[in-house]
Amino acid sequence: MPSLKELRNRITSVRSTQKITKAMQMVAVSKLRRAQASVEAARPYAARVEAVLTNLAGAAKPGEGPRLLTGSGANQTHLLVVCTGERGLCGAFNTAIVRLARDKAMALTAEGKTVKILCVGKKGFDQLRRTHEKQILELIDLRAVRTIAYDTARPIADKIIALFEAGEFDVCTLFYSRFRSVIAQIPTAQQLIPPEIAEAKNEKAPSYDYEPDENEILAQLLPQALTVRVYRALLENAASFFGAQMSAMDNATRNAGEMAKKYTLRYNRTRQAMITKELIEIISGAEAL
Repeated sequence: MPSLKELRNRITSVRSTQKITKAMQMVAVSKLRRAQASVEAARPYAARVEAVLTNLAGAAKPGEGPRLLTGSGANQTHLLVVCTGERGLCGAFNTAIVRLARDKAMALTAEGKTVKILCVGKKGFDQLRRTHEKQILELIDLRAVRTIAYDTARPIADKIIALFEAGEFDVCTLFYSRFRSVIAQIPTAQQLIPPEIAEAKNEKAPSYDYEPDENEILAQLLPQALTVRVYRALLENAASFFGAQMSAMDNATRNAGEMAKKYTLRYNRTRQAMITKELIEIISGAEAL
């Protein structure tokens, strides 16, 4: 049975932890607002880029176009770009993304495919190197980046394009967490090369004549579209991270409060038992005299 001093130390420790988790929750709330605003501002632009890309790809001749659109023609080597957070204390945010990427890697390996992994974020790298260390090409560390900008995504996109042009892979898939709400972040896999082109649903949409031709425009648009996809993924990840961290720290704060109450109750009961025992000893000694 712990002594009163040990119980006091435990209560102090739990309450100190509660103050830390509460402070982290408030910081996450503040950063989430800015991250969510950035995501909501970027989504219309990204959707418009996708619409233009869909229109151009639909107007191009089947099987023709830049290699970034048509791919290498093979399906043997896959590059998985796994975007996670740089820090923990965010619940299952990082684990959910890594699990989705790991399941994809294992499925491709079972089919006899070659899998290569590019990690964006230290937490994903730490988890994936336990089982796929030999398949990891590089870790892109973003801990020094305070604010996600378009220039943050450009080097990542340039690296992916350079690897593709060097023949390092045939298909590239991007993994990240799409932000829906504070309590809902959806792990998502999006194919970058060759890009997933949605079919046009509006049959009455006007047709366009392009000058220069579609292939020449696509050659300039596809690298920018890939950068926009990576940029949006980083923004979605940032908002999802702060949402998950806010929820995790809120739960931790409440759990610490409940634990402090239990220790306080136990402390009071132990103290009362000791006082009662001392009174009994005093009364017994007085009666013995």
